[in-house]
Amino acid sequence: MDRRFLRNEMLWGLEGQARLRGSHVILFGLGGVGSYAAECLARSGVGELTLVDSDTVDLTNINRQLEALSSTLGQPKAEAVAARLRDINPEAVLHPVHGLYDAAHREAFFPEGCRYDYIVDAIDLVSCKLDLAETARRLEIPLIMALGTGNKLDPARLQAADISKTYGCPLARVMRKELRSRGILHQKVVFSPEEPAEAAQPETPPPGRRSVPASNPWVPASAGLLLGSVVVRELLGMK
Repeated sequence: MDRRFLRNEMLWGLEGQARLRGSHVILFGLGGVGSYAAECLARSGVGELTLVDSDTVDLTNINRQLEALSSTLGQPKAEAVAARLRDINPEAVLHPVHGLYDAAHREAFFPEGCRYDYIVDAIDLVSCKLDLAETARRLEIPLIMALGTGNKLDPARLQAADISKTYGCPLARVMRKELRSRGILHQKVVFSPEEPAEAAQPETPPPGRRSVPASNPWVPASAGLLLGSVVVRELLGMK
């Protein structure tokens, strides 16, 4: 008997564990939030995961991203996360994708006949998040979206809510407006109303960004675990 997920089964039973084992979740973005969401799903026993990120592991990722280690510097994040998750559950079916989700590449991730039971959005770019929300709605696939965690310090302020109930988060304000203009009035998100802290800017922002957000080990991690918990509970049919 494989006791790997025994403690899970004590909560939701063999039938629930089997349901998770037969589920396929796709995650977009494997940074401080997405890497913890991915590991939460793997340790819950979700049987198939598609892991998408266009970035490689950088030294500045080590403070908050599960795949970021001295030994993984320079590796594609998708591959590094997949290697870690294989060590957690060797029987999981993993599809690491070193690539970017946007409107131009949408069909590569959602080809004809594809089946996902849930989509996790931990992308930073607003345009990509909006396109993913529209795609999920069109394909009738449940989606949960992470909003801003940068420059925030209090993980207790994080909450899962409908986008219409968000407040105090600049990214939530933008997403509410843009989703509404696309006819999407309701969308499940994880957000924090905490006011962002002032952060020093020791490095030059990349093209198209006014600043580089500061971060820490606990707020993105808590957001990722909250994302993962919502997905697992909904896959199990829990209220």
